[in-house]
Amino acid sequence: MSCTLSMASNDRVEPLVMKSRQHIYEDLLACADQSPNSVWLAQIIASWCVGDGVLPDSLGLNPEQFQRLLDRYFPGYSLAPKAFSGSSLDYSRMLEKQDLEVLLAQFAANPGAETEWLIALIVAACLGSDHLWQDLGLWSRSDLSAMLGYNFPELLVRNSKDMKWKKFLYKQLCEAEGLYVCRAPSCEVCKDYQQCFGPED
Repeated sequence: MSCTLSMASNDRVEPLVMKSRQHIYEDLLACADQSPNSVWLAQIIASWCVGDGVLPDSLGLNPEQFQRLLDRYFPGYSLAPKAFSGSSLDYSRMLEKQDLEVLLAQFAANPGAETEWLIALIVAACLGSDHLWQDLGLWSRSDLSAMLGYNFPELLVRNSKDMKWKKFLYKQLCEAEGLYVCRAPSCEVCKDYQQCFGPED
């Protein structure tokens, strides 16, 4: 079976009208190394290929990292680095970019290049305006929790009350700086409880 999908035309990505997100996901898994991360990355890439989520060209990685990620998890699968969504991320408005990278790296189960790729994707998705799982291109919040739990298990333990992930990550940054911006004595009595803990579907 050939694990190839060409998406480039005149250096731009053409709409994959002939392939659904599900079909691309299945093609990716057919080439995958069957590791847990390959399943979540296949979701992310399949969504990215049809313009879902906010990840920009090369998923927010540099071109070399993008190719290494494909070679590592989906050997033989060919993919152009241009984002069909046309998304571009303005990190100049994200003063906490490095802090988020350090936070995630601090809790990484297996530090190394592969974890650095995941961190780059997560940080890029934090610039989006939807829930983190949606901005990443995952298919559900439970997929995001599973991916974070596998790669950053202590974060999952810390988020014992199931706070929305973007809010939780930023809360961790605030607490690391000794900042406590919430005035409610506890989350349970806060008038904004649903904004932090409500359903995300």
